[in-house]
Amino acid sequence: MSASEGFFPAFFYSFFIALGVLIGGVLLGGLAAYLLGDPPLTEMGRLVSKLRIWAIIAAIGGTFDTLYSFERGFLQGETIDLFKQFLLILSAMGGAQVANQLFTWWLQEHIS
Repeated sequence: MSASEGFFPAFFYSFFIALGVLIGGVLLGGLAAYLLGDPPLTEMGRLVSKLRIWAIIAAIGGTFDTLYSFERGFLQGETIDLFKQFLLILSAMGGAQVANQLFTWWLQEHIS
């Protein structure tokens, strides 16, 4: 998300980037498991929990810009930047959680 970009487009981009990274990563990981002769659905269930943090980091555009915004919010008193970064991270976490829930429902790992 660039500095010239508005907040609401960045908010929606953050959500859908995290959603897409997690869905794409899990589907391609399942395909790789299938090609290697491993059970693809089991591997997809394992990958969905392992890739969540990477989807969030990819959605917010790396950690250094976020840390800089947090620093500016605390040290320079620009609390609006702090609040915006918190909402962007929350949006990315929401996108990752939606993808996680979709795969949980599809894979039915929670059913004994």
